[in-house]
Amino acid sequence: MLIKPDEDVAIDHVTDHLKTSYSDSRTPSEIEIAVDIAHAFFKGFPIRTYVPVLVERRARRILTKDSGRTSTATEPVTDRLRHI
Repeated sequence: MLIKPDEDVAIDHVTDHLKTSYSDSRTPSEIEIAVDIAHAFFKGFPIRTYVPVLVERRARRILTKDSGRTSTATEPVTDRLRHI
């Protein structure tokens, strides 16, 4: 599945928006990891129109649910997805 450049731009906007929203409680790296995990979840989905919105929602859940965890950057993606 080829991801369109427009989707990449939208995901960058999602990342920037979340960095602003979570600037007081999360590092930029944690936010980027959450967005990457959320985006990876939708990798094989054929309809891409709503992926950026779904990525933002999933990343917010990761950032909210994962607020007490510190090891997310070192866990394999599959392990991190189990926590969602």
